[in-house]
Amino acid sequence: MSEKKSFVPAVVAPLERNGSAWWFVFRDNTLLVRVKDSSAYPPCVVDLAELNLVPTRQQYLGMLGDRHCYSAELAEDAQAPKGMTFKGLRQLWDLFDEELIAVSGYAAQIVTWDRTHRFCGCCGTKMETDPKERAKVCSQCNLISFPRLSPVVIVAVVRDDKLLLAHGHLSPPGVYSPIAGFVEPGETLEKSIQREVKEETGIDVKDIQYFGSQSWPFPHSLLMGFTAAYAGGEIKIDETELEDAGWYTADNLPPLPHKISISRQLIEWFITETGLGQ
Repeated sequence: MSEKKSFVPAVVAPLERNGSAWWFVFRDNTLLVRVKDSSAYPPCVVDLAELNLVPTRQQYLGMLGDRHCYSAELAEDAQAPKGMTFKGLRQLWDLFDEELIAVSGYAAQIVTWDRTHRFCGCCGTKMETDPKERAKVCSQCNLISFPRLSPVVIVAVVRDDKLLLAHGHLSPPGVYSPIAGFVEPGETLEKSIQREVKEETGIDVKDIQYFGSQSWPFPHSLLMGFTAAYAGGEIKIDETELEDAGWYTADNLPPLPHKISISRQLIEWFITETGLGQ
């Protein structure tokens, strides 16, 4: 994919498949790809039958440039076709281009939703796929289920020339990032930030400003990034959530998250604000 092509999501699949399409094929939480040199690509075929693959479920995703896109799920014991392999999405960050990363994340969320919402959560009846929108409908009680989305706030807290970073129990080994957490029912984003930072580190914050957002398919989050200023308190970590937390200057940072993540973008913002990024 040499030129940048935008992805246009859609629900209604074409009546006929004319030409090859991108297929985002998952076995459990891994994606089927062909790796070549320093790049990787999902299968580009008219139908998965060309690869002798039989999906348990498949979904239409939309268009990436001039190609249709589909997602599909294979049985846990499915084998990769010759010349292909299964890789986790995080393993593909340095192999996929920006557009394929975005669509593969979207595909992962749709596959998970389709698998986990086969039956009505209210009455247990088998759900039916809505033909016109991304939803499932119960024919018995009319419950409508849309793809799940979990809002998460992540915040760069600055104290003079230092940034608050933490290493959580679920973080990659040694990697530090800004404080993040799920938004609870009834909370505003600002209140969620104040609560999360206070609960996890004992720090109070003020001057909360919106930074940006990122879809995060692990498994179905929307990360909303903010910046904030230190307002008081001393670090006292919640040991059930964090292994460590501290204040770091831009010239003395610990190992950082991958450059594709909004957590890394917040850290890069901090570096620029201190003047070291110029």
